[in-house]
Amino acid sequence: MPQPGYILPPTPKQVDYARHLAARLGARIPAEAANDRRALSQWIDRHKARAAERRPPGSGATSRQVAFAERIARAKRRAVPEECFRDAKLMSRWISANR
Repeated sequence: MPQPGYILPPTPKQVDYARHLAARLGARIPAEAANDRRALSQWIDRHKARAAERRPPGSGATSRQVAFAERIARAKRRAVPEECFRDAKLMSRWISANR
């Protein structure tokens, strides 16, 4: 357990995701957030919602959704419905229902 007052550095995955969000939104990651795991997590949470809002309604499933859905489909020996590939929300629902 960290010492009281000790600031944990962000994880490499956090930094990568924050950079991805910053590039997508044209935002800047504050220096204090770049060096503090908790601050960076809060920054990501604030900006993640903005990134989701920018995604046009009815836009296709993300590559990560498709890959995950295909793994589920192979394991359960069923097909992913074609309409799920055209709508990220439908794909999300299919994944949740078939986990």
